[in-house]
Amino acid sequence: MYNGNGGKMSSPVHVLFGSGDRMALGRGLAELRAGRPVMIVGTDGSNSAALLALPAEKLQPARLEAFSQIVAPSRPRLILSERRASAIGHEHRGALRLDLPESIEASAIRELVEAPVVTGRLRGAPASVREQAGVRLMKLAQMLPALLVAEVPSEREPGMARLAVQVDSRALDGFVAEAPSSLSIVSEAVIPLESAGRARFVVFRDGLGETATAVVVGDPDRSRAMPVRIHSACLTGDVFGSRRCDCGEQLRLALARLAEIGGGIVLYLPQEGRGLGLANKMRAYALQDTGLDTTDANMMLGFDDDERDYGCAARMLQLLGCRQVLLLTNNPAKLEGLARAGIDVIGRMPLEGTINADNRRYMMAKAERAGHQLEALAADGED
Repeated sequence: MYNGNGGKMSSPVHVLFGSGDRMALGRGLAELRAGRPVMIVGTDGSNSAALLALPAEKLQPARLEAFSQIVAPSRPRLILSERRASAIGHEHRGALRLDLPESIEASAIRELVEAPVVTGRLRGAPASVREQAGVRLMKLAQMLPALLVAEVPSEREPGMARLAVQVDSRALDGFVAEAPSSLSIVSEAVIPLESAGRARFVVFRDGLGETATAVVVGDPDRSRAMPVRIHSACLTGDVFGSRRCDCGEQLRLALARLAEIGGGIVLYLPQEGRGLGLANKMRAYALQDTGLDTTDANMMLGFDDDERDYGCAARMLQLLGCRQVLLLTNNPAKLEGLARAGIDVIGRMPLEGTINADNRRYMMAKAERAGHQLEALAADGED
């Protein structure tokens, strides 16, 4: 099929469904979020057998028994992220493969996946390429980065292929890299705000169906550097006024500040808990209640301290016609991440919220462990 200029057009199937790899990855993430296994395909050296992968979080005895029966005579293995492996005493680079004994119970696997203290130690080895891809898939699904895996016996592979989505490990890098380019504007409307007057809400959707919103305050001058706040969604702080973070106050301060200086943009991104997702954020909060700070809690669960990527934020700004920005933030990593994504960041405007008894430890961890520039804490330390 050709277009009017003599160039070859995509087939109707490709136009409707996109590339097969992207479609499979999107469906695979949905399956993992629903707790169902996926098949990870691709070649690990000489091993090309399909790998059945099941999320390990909230694993129940019946599901462990069913998984073991399906993959027999293979034995299930547990794959953990590098951060989680380190948290339970395995120091090496990359994701970890743990060989599970035949008699292990689901509760013992859950302990290996998320307990603050793990008793006993299993033999570990570096994870394969496909197993590492499984960890990355779990992070993209905003689930704990741990999964059960095993090769599917050849006689059962056709049947499993009809049931389980097949995800090609080799396509994952391209999928992540192309995600920002899949963003498009799907709707917009004017909303009157208490702290910022009339603002235009512009909603974006990506290739996975995830949405992000740009809140355009006032009528900013696009010929100059655009004042911008990149704000990760925080249900507890933004909506319910949680006192254990400063997110809600920062959002309201940003809107008011933009209104005062003549306009700007707030990018409201679905990156709850610095990219961990709401469920994992609650898990991290529970660990913080035992004495860990926010950085160590995230790492105990198997995540990096900050899992966010700013490629989508950069793409949103480009679609809005912004190439040069002034960021409202206390976090230097945001300046670096946006600059790496192709946006000219000319400077930073501080945006400090109130420090209270409930968020002081969190704010100190952000300053001391993540490099946030918080003048109020510095001044407090001088008294």
